[in-house]
Amino acid sequence: MKKLLIIATLLSSMSLMANDVQPADTINGVQIWADTCTRCHNLREPAALSKRAWKYSMTHMRVRAGLTGQETRDVLAFILESKTDEDAK
Repeated sequence: MKKLLIIATLLSSMSLMANDVQPADTINGVQIWADTCTRCHNLREPAALSKRAWKYSMTHMRVRAGLTGQETRDVLAFILESKTDEDAK
């Protein structure tokens, strides 16, 4: 019973957090990308990686750079929006 209560509490808090997710802001993504990513390495062109690879990379860099979920979504939205039709894999 105690485990059931814990699981129910976690699920309800997760659903509340999911409702707080705001749409990605590409302008904020540009700023974060320029300010945060250059601290440790050179910036990659959006064409350098596929969409799938960018998503994986941003998940990894979220942890490494200490980005929030919203910041990660903003940067990823900017990068994916910047990809051209030729490299939009």
